[in-house]
Parts: sequence; structure tokens; C-alpha cells
Amino acid sequence: MPRSEGEGNTGAYAHASRAIVNLRGAFILILVSFHSCLAYIGSTPAPAATFDQPPFLWLAFPIVDDRRFYGFDLYCAWEDVHVMALMFFLSGLFVAPGLRRKGALHFAADRLLRLGLPFLFSVLLLMPIAIYPVYHRLTPEAGLADYLGAYLALPFLPNGPTWFLWLLLAFSCVAALLHAISPDAVSRLGALVSNARRKPERFFLGLAIALALAYLPPTLAYNPFDWFVHGLFSFQLSRPFLYGVYFFAGVAIGAHGLGAGLLAPDGRLPQLWKRLAVASPLLLFAWMAATGVTLIWPSFAPLPMKFLSSLAYVGASVATVMLLMALATRFGGERFAWLELVSRNSLGIFVIHYMPVVWMQYLMTGAPLPAFLKAAIVFAVALPFSVGVAVAMRRNAVLGRLIGEEPSTAPSMAPGTPSRA
Repeated sequence: MPRSEGEGNTGAYAHASRAIVNLRGAFILILVSFHSCLAYIGSTPAPAATFDQPPFLWLAFPIVDDRRFYGFDLYCAWEDVHVMALMFFLSGLFVAPGLRRKGALHFAADRLLRLGLPFLFSVLLLMPIAIYPVYHRLTPEAGLADYLGAYLALPFLPNGPTWFLWLLLAFSCVAALLHAISPDAVSRLGALVSNARRKPERFFLGLAIALALAYLPPTLAYNPFDWFVHGLFSFQLSRPFLYGVYFFAGVAIGAHGLGAGLLAPDGRLPQLWKRLAVASPLLLFAWMAATGVTLIWPSFAPLPMKFLSSLAYVGASVATVMLLMALATRFGGERFAWLELVSRNSLGIFVIHYMPVVWMQYLMTGAPLPAFLKAAIVFAVALPFSVGVAVAMRRNAVLGRLIGEEPSTAPSMAPGTPSRA
């Protein structure tokens, strides 16, 4: 049977836990930087011409600045292959311990509170504030009442990056349902990756095959820019099953025990970081090249080219996610107080950061500064603002719930351990 988090080598579990804490903190820094530079991508399409008419380009690029930097295209392409995948993978790691400790019903109710409330808080309150600069830039003569009317007339409610929360909630409920039907289901899932500690290459291959099966059919039907947007909900049409595979891969690894499986500090994964560091950029460039052909000449791109592009995406995604996990396991076993602060407030920062990012990008339009410097200023303002607001909200029992965090006045966990599932 897979070992739980409290079994086996306590030191190995503590090392793996600190590695995840540090990786989660680093990931939030990457995510905020990603959104900070979206306004300055060299290949960004022209700014949206209207606020209330399709194709609603401002959903993907709220602010488009005149200053561009093509280096951001490469950076954002790298983000695209791993950023959401890693979020779902990390989120799945602590599902099995949560189900064992709480049971299916309590676990589902807790996830509904921790993910559902932040999602509604973001969609109903933060997003209308975040999107106002988009409307004001398109119609500067209009007033606040005009904006509210136009916003409420939209055929959907913008949710920015927090679409991740409702999809994560859906996956979590599926895991709880499986546990309710068969309490051993998650443990059996963990047994499938029991050799990941000694032979992570097999895990990589199995994960890549599962991802390809989940990703290829929808990506041949939809391009990466096709989204389902209706009411409160939105998701990228080509990727929900791909994200589901990553989530349940994380569940499987977590079910086997953090310190006993893939993330064991004495396992083989940390030794593979150099090879993954070579494979990740090579597969990224292969995906970019194949995708460039399918996007620039879509009428001439044969089905095999689309197929190749999708396979390259899967390869780049697996290599990059596993590279980050390997680096965290190899070098992230120490405690870094500043990174732990970001990690412990990661969900709050995730919910809050989009608003200051968009407003700063709006305020920076027209400034005679290089694109790189603008993005750096946006990041330098948005990150501490988000951290400060998240920390302040956690000190209040009610406000802390709105960002999915336990109030900081509650008993804390041991330093360096992940927050509970």
C-alpha cells in the first residue's frame, strides 16, 4: 500500500515538503511576472476595438502597450507549456492525505469553501475593478455608470486567471467522489507510480502518453485560442482533459507519499535535472516551430503538422514540469523565509494580483520607457501589493476566507510544511 505523509522517512518527507513550499513560492513569482509582461509581448494582436463585441480580445490581453519586446514572446511561450500544468499537478499532491484525514464529504465541503469563495470573490468584486481600465481606455468619455451597464451587459462574467479555481474544484470533487465510491481508489492510483522514485523515466513516459491521449483529440478540433466562456465559467477548449491528467498525476504521487515516491530527495529525479534542462528548451523550440507553421499558414498546415505540434507541446510540458520538480527536489530543501512568505500566501496572491497588474499596465501606457522596464515596474508594484493585501486579509477570519486562506491567528503548521489540502 502507498505510504501516507506521516509514514516512512520523516526527514525525506520534511525535505520534500520544503521543496514544494519553495517551488510554490517561486511559481507565484513566475506567474505574476507572466501577467506583468503580457501587455508588452512583441506578437500581441492589435488592441481590442470594442468592449462589448466579439471576439473580446481584451480577455486575453487586457492592456496592449505600444512598447513591445519580442523576448517576452519566448518567455510567455515557456510559461504556456508549464504554468497551468504545474498548478494542477501541485494542487493534486495533497489530495490523498486530505481525503484520508477528512473523508470524502468533509474534503469536498472544505474544498468548496477554500476554492469556491475565492472564485466568487474574484469574479464578483475584483474583476469588475480590474477590467475598468480596459473599458476606460476604449471609451474615455464614458462614466462609471456607463461602465457598469456595459459590464453587466456582457454575455459572461470575466474571471481572468481564476478560472483555474473552479476547474480545480471540479477535479477535487471528482477525486472525492472516487474516494466515496471506493476508499482504496486513490491508493490504487498511487500504486501505479510506486516505481517513480527509482525509475522516474517510466513515470515521464506514462504521463506523456496519458497527456497525449487527453490532449490530441481536442487540440485537433480547437486551436489554442478557442475558449468556452459562459456565465461564471470559462476554460481553454483544447486543454481541460490535459489539466485533469496533471491533477490526478499529482494525486497519484501524493498518495504514494511525498518523501517516498517521485519527490524523494534520495530518488533519481533530482539526478536528472541536467538532462531535463536540455530536453525542456529543445522540445519548447520544436513546439514553437511546429505551432508557427500551423498559425502562420493555417490553410496549408496538414493534419500531420498539427499532430506534431500537439505532441511537441506535450513533450515540452512534461519536460518543463518535471525539470522544475527536479530542481526543487535537488536544490529546494532549505528554508527561505521570504519565499515561504510568498508560498504561504500563494492562493491570496493568485486571487489578488491580476487587479494591480492590469491597473499598473494601464497607468504605464504612454510612458516613454522600454517595454522591459515597464514590465519590471508593473511586477515590482503588483507583487508587494498582492502580498501585503493577502497577509492583511488573512489576519481577519472573514476576509481570510475570501482568499481561501486560514486566518493567520489560527494555529500554524510547522515551518516549511505545505498548507493543508
